[in-house]
Parts: sequence; structure tokens; C-alpha cells
Amino acid sequence: MAAATLLLVLTVVALVSGHGEAFDPNPLQDFCVADPTSKVHENGVACKDPAAVVAEDFLFGGLDKPGGKTSKRFGFTANQVQIPGLNTLGESHVRLDVVPGGVFPVHYHPRAAETALVLEGSVYFGFVSSYPDNKLYAKVLRKGDVFAVPQGLVHFLYNNGTAPATLYASLSSQNPGLVLLGNSLFAGALPDDLVAKTLLTDQHTVQTIKANFRHS
Repeated sequence: MAAATLLLVLTVVALVSGHGEAFDPNPLQDFCVADPTSKVHENGVACKDPAAVVAEDFLFGGLDKPGGKTSKRFGFTANQVQIPGLNTLGESHVRLDVVPGGVFPVHYHPRAAETALVLEGSVYFGFVSSYPDNKLYAKVLRKGDVFAVPQGLVHFLYNNGTAPATLYASLSSQNPGLVLLGNSLFAGALPDDLVAKTLLTDQHTVQTIKANFRHS
């Protein structure tokens, strides 16, 4: 009986430990402001000396305007919120601006769940559950709406309206990762015949699509 109880306890501990390793580690202090000048390599960014920390380390200004990286191909601008004080806290944030007809194409974040708040305009936003169901969960979101995407699931954003749209997205990892499915299939080095068989099509079609990714 004692041996069975011990085995049950060890099993529960192993399951809980495995779950914990799937997410960013919990902080061991009030804050760990990122020190980009440090040569120390660790899982994250080394901490700034607490005595040198100032209020500006927890501030990011200018998010009232679009900025950051622009994708002319897809019609969006992403402005990542760079706050040194978020280091080790297991979260990241971004402002997205999407022109009418623009998309943030089908993608997933391997290390993070996502919640998106619409600040202006409206978008068609959703995700697809994993195999074998591949069920679509999507809504037209308008100003003030928030939509949640579970970790690791394929999702998208499409401005199918007539006005620009702005969203604020929060992700549950300091480094959520981004995998664009189209780029993975057509902008990388996967063999044409493999991609063709994966998509149940022919190599000529794959080569045509790959050319679009190379020239745009």
C-alpha cells in the first residue's frame, strides 16, 4: 500500500514538473530588468544591477501611432513593445495595424497563448484546432472586442473591412516564437515534391507559388 501511494505521488510530481517546463520560468525576484550589454548567456537576458534600475526601464512610449516592422506583402505593421522591465516575466506585447484587405497570415506561436484587443476598425480573427478535428473558431471582431488563441494553435487575422484596423496583442511568453506556415512551405528549402505531396498538388503549382514568395 505504501509503495502504491509513493508511486502515485511520484507520478503526480512528474506530471506537474513536465507541465511547468513548458512555460517561461517564474521570476525569483521583484524584477530582472534586461541588460543588453551583458556578455552573460542564459535563458533570457541577464539582469541589470538593481541599484541602476530606473522608472524608464518599465516604460514604452509612442504606441499611440503605428510603427515598427512593415510587411508590404501582407499589408500590416507590427510595433513590438520593448520594455526592459518585462524580462523574465513571461510576457510580450505588440501593436498591429492592418490596412483594408491586409492579413497577418496563417501562423502559430510555439511557446505562447495570445489575446488580441481591437482598438480600431474590425477584423476577421480566429484559430484552427489540432488534427484530426481541424475545427475553425473565428469571429468578426470590432472595437473593444478581445479574442483568445490557445498556445501553439494555427491562427490568422484578416481585415476584410473598408477601414484600417488596429489591435493590441499580448502573448504569454517573453519569446513566443513565430512560424508563418506559408513561409515554412514555400520560402524555405523543402523539396518541391515533398511540398506537392503534402498539399495534394503537383510540383509545377508548388514552383509557381515559391516564385511568388521569392519575388515579393
